[in-house]
Amino acid sequence: MELKAQDETKGGNNVFVIIPAFNETTHIRKIIEKAKEHSNNIIVVDDGSRDETYRIAKDSGVTVLRHIINLGKGAALKTGCDYAYMRGAGIFVVMDADGQHEPEEIPNFVKSVKENDVIFGYRVQKQKMPFERRLANTAIDIAIRSLFNINVKDTQSGFRAFTRDAYKKLRWESSDYCVETEMIANTGKHKLKYGQIPISTIYVDKYKGAGVSDAFKITINLLKWRLVK
Repeated sequence: MELKAQDETKGGNNVFVIIPAFNETTHIRKIIEKAKEHSNNIIVVDDGSRDETYRIAKDSGVTVLRHIINLGKGAALKTGCDYAYMRGAGIFVVMDADGQHEPEEIPNFVKSVKENDVIFGYRVQKQKMPFERRLANTAIDIAIRSLFNINVKDTQSGFRAFTRDAYKKLRWESSDYCVETEMIANTGKHKLKYGQIPISTIYVDKYKGAGVSDAFKITINLLKWRLVK
């Protein structure tokens, strides 16, 4: 799909925060309220939640987009980012809705991305990550370095920022957790200028994120992106 903005003159340095959410009743209100302190443009994409996520987000007074069924994190991110692009977003900040990311760190991403195309957040407490996820992340890190010659400290962190122009090159096909990796692959493929900043992370749910089976799928996709695209 070709991206077309309603009014690109609104781009500038407008900061849009995009938050994909699936069954996040516990955390979504707090995340939204904190994020609103740093941007007037908050977009929550409810990815087919079966709880009160949609209602809570709507009551918070931000833009809420909704998938009728669960399509996956990558699909939710694309829905939110496409919406932001069409409304003239200049800077995109994407973050998770499960309480693992601190909205107070949004300004760090905004400042850093002004001198880059893409900013990746990396977790400074990865040693506290559940073992299965740490193992999976390490395998993915090695594959990305080998195939795309790009060294990202934390390939599976979902806290990131990118410019308007970069989004057109980053725009992914993955509908699931492979989105983080495809974004990095596209960064390397298009030789985008990237930076990395440390973020604090709280592991509120050890069952979320990429596991060993996900790492295998991601590695297969990396080979495909390298050979086909």
